[in-house]
Amino acid sequence: MAPGCAARYAANWTSLDARPLPQWFDEAKIGVFVHWGVFSVPGFGQYSEWFWYWWQSKKRAAEVEFMQKNYPPGFKYTDFAPEFRAEFFDPDNWADIFQASGARYVVFTSKHHEGFTNWPSADSWNWNSVDVGPHRDLVGELAAAVRKRSLRLGLYHSLYEWYHPLFLLDQASGFKTQNFVARKTLPELVNLVMAYKPDLIWSDGDWEAPDTYWNSTQFLAWLYNDSPVKDVVVTNDRWGKGCYCKHGGYYNCADRYTPGELPDHKWEKCQSIDTRSWGYRRDMQLSELMDLPSIIKDMVYVVAMGGNYLLNIGPMADGMIAPVFEERLRGLGSWLGINGEAIYASKPWRVQTENSTVQMWYTAKNSIVYAIVLGWPTKQTLQLTTPRTSKATRVTLLDYPNVPLKWAPVTQTTGLMVIMPTIPVSTGNAWTLKLEGVA
Repeated sequence: MAPGCAARYAANWTSLDARPLPQWFDEAKIGVFVHWGVFSVPGFGQYSEWFWYWWQSKKRAAEVEFMQKNYPPGFKYTDFAPEFRAEFFDPDNWADIFQASGARYVVFTSKHHEGFTNWPSADSWNWNSVDVGPHRDLVGELAAAVRKRSLRLGLYHSLYEWYHPLFLLDQASGFKTQNFVARKTLPELVNLVMAYKPDLIWSDGDWEAPDTYWNSTQFLAWLYNDSPVKDVVVTNDRWGKGCYCKHGGYYNCADRYTPGELPDHKWEKCQSIDTRSWGYRRDMQLSELMDLPSIIKDMVYVVAMGGNYLLNIGPMADGMIAPVFEERLRGLGSWLGINGEAIYASKPWRVQTENSTVQMWYTAKNSIVYAIVLGWPTKQTLQLTTPRTSKATRVTLLDYPNVPLKWAPVTQTTGLMVIMPTIPVSTGNAWTLKLEGVA
């Protein structure tokens, strides 16, 4: 290549998969996922963002009964849209909460499987947030607020739509025709990129048809070669049936992906605070939500295994974030305020975890190793069996960064016994030992 000439990617997976992932993504580690749309109005049932499908296609008893009991006969799902008013939506307030959570990027639903676009799409007449409901460009307002706080903007986008007439026609042809892709999916994806310049595209809704139906490789080649975000944009792996865990940028694999051993490819776990739904549920119970120690335990495991952690909230239809979600996000941010050094821009260590006295996960940065301890040891000593110590070994707790802790080797070459200080308060029930001069 001549100096200054960037490689151009061809519209095939061999070429596209060889693109290096922009560095910001691996360094960011933490993101907030936001599921918001017309589905937030009924805000009911397990996986409430699928409400229309459960009610219309699956005729699931809970949703059918809910509609019979609460809405007049003949009420259609589209009748919920005028009720999606977002009257309390304050993008600056949302962005403040996201920043306080310690997240470095935000992934917002531009369009879910219901097809309602949260921006004024020219290809979604009367089924977008400017024509009906809020009468606001929700994507644009949040994008501006997020960027003001130096957070990266990600946009979730569903390739398919359950009930779009053009999609149903293509589906009926066995996906031999591509009317929906040519007239809806691709124009909207290009429109999103040109209008909002997202740092990340979180693709979904791909699984019914192969990537050749979606023209995914052509879109990604344009995105990586010629789009205004070509040098910074990150994508996931949901670009057609059989793609996930195999093609694209980083891997999401399945929702709540939880690998048992260190993956050899950058990955991300998406996880919802409400364990029963991604969208808001008006009937959620406290016992169904993750508490702060569970969130931190999950996030620490993900980062130690080389992943990013994308934590989801579903705002209410009126634009409020439930105080319990805000409290969890701020709690995560407080913990990261002390322990973030062990998380951001870290790499997996040669050993990811050990369970000698209490469970701990390791991360590494430059020559420093961090041992994140889940639960305080019952005795005053904590044994770490994996690190190899040296004369230069220094151990501190990130809560008390200027207080070296006393330690003794377990054997001549491996392991150390650390004398722990007085327990510092941690609502996350996790603490970090910083180990310098170990191997």
